[in-house]
Amino acid sequence: MKFILRYLFIFIMIATVSSCKKYLDVNQNPNAATRPPINGLLIGTTQNTALNVYRVADITSYYVQYLANTSLAGATDTYEPIDASDTWTKLYSNMTDLYDLRRLGAEQGATKYQGVANIMMAMNLQLVHNLWGSAPYSNAFTGETLTPTYDAAQSIYDSCLALLDGGIALLSSTATTIDLNSSADLIHHGKTAAWIKTAHALKARLLNQLSKTSKYNPAAITAELAAAYTSSADDAFITTFDVRNPWNQEAVDNAALNLDGWLSTNYINAMNGTTYGIFDPRLPFTASLTKFGDYRGTRNGGDRVGTGTNKEESYISLTGYYSNTSSPLYIITYEEMKFIEAEVAFRSNDLPKAYAAYLAGITANINKIGVPAAARDAYINHPSVSVGPANITLALIFKEKYKALFLSPVTWDDARRYDYKYQGFQLPLNVATNTFIRRLVYPTVETGRNSKNAPAISDVTQHLWWDQ
Repeated sequence: MKFILRYLFIFIMIATVSSCKKYLDVNQNPNAATRPPINGLLIGTTQNTALNVYRVADITSYYVQYLANTSLAGATDTYEPIDASDTWTKLYSNMTDLYDLRRLGAEQGATKYQGVANIMMAMNLQLVHNLWGSAPYSNAFTGETLTPTYDAAQSIYDSCLALLDGGIALLSSTATTIDLNSSADLIHHGKTAAWIKTAHALKARLLNQLSKTSKYNPAAITAELAAAYTSSADDAFITTFDVRNPWNQEAVDNAALNLDGWLSTNYINAMNGTTYGIFDPRLPFTASLTKFGDYRGTRNGGDRVGTGTNKEESYISLTGYYSNTSSPLYIITYEEMKFIEAEVAFRSNDLPKAYAAYLAGITANINKIGVPAAARDAYINHPSVSVGPANITLALIFKEKYKALFLSPVTWDDARRYDYKYQGFQLPLNVATNTFIRRLVYPTVETGRNSKNAPAISDVTQHLWWDQ
């Protein structure tokens, strides 16, 4: 294991140091190599794509109230504008490396590397789009300017779809003579067919995001779902980390009294029976027990209970399914596809199909986490869950998707599409606005360096174009 981690570290450092000039780089070593090895770039970009999902989720999980701040009126809890410069920088650094990976693939006739680069570019760019809207893209990676212009938000969205279509076409090409290196591909381990499924899954996610717009197209989403995942074995994730899964690092930090990873009252109440009248058997796989032998959350925007160091509230578990040392760090999953299918079928008035997909999404997630069969069946068969096709609702679909996609940034997209109508969901205490948060302000790393192009946004309740 030490040899593998050393190998990964060397290649990631090569990919990071040697890639073409990034527009966020202030100083560049003129003596540095400019042609990084293609497999070093593949290692670095596959790992950092998944880590960027974590980095975004570590912000958005407060907005959907999975997590809560450990002190009174924390900025993320209370919708104060935050400076997400580190997340912005990590996203653009990885996209610059993906630009290089795509360029090297083209030069070497490695169409599979080009295709994977396109798909991961869409993954990262979608995260930028969903947090900020308009952003640098078209001329951000050529090295010709340190102050790139901004593409309109809807153009960014269209670019994501085009990248995915391009990735599918490149991966389907028979012209290449270079297969993906299975050791360097930390997501799908060189399996071209798996990458194609993931591209279709991402397209289904993006198309479903338009549910509040006139462009919503159930038939197009259904077609993408048919070409996407058929089981949890298709999921996109990584299990290779420099030290440990980053959610586990939060749990480790908290155990060392560097307070982090506290669970929100909203999430705990949704799972422990307070909100929905049934205990969800997945809760012990995500949350720690308090010293009282139960599960208790922290109210977003409120203060800690007692000292905050005596297990008076629940935290992300050190041994949880998503937060142990080597837990998978998910990018997109089969259960998400089933909940998208349920939503699309419901909006198309096909209630039997919606209900079947809804149950399949719940079952897939519970089985994946490792809940015993008896507890699984008791939950699914409860009358509040097994309501029958005639009684399936969007509220039930969104509720179960919220539970199944714990710590995924896509749930903030859902919350905005659903106008935060989850049962029991409240504005945080000490909130700085009079309504729910809808976007981030641009980070200082961008407004300071690229002020002539960065939009002057100060209102975090401003709706993005797809959230009108």
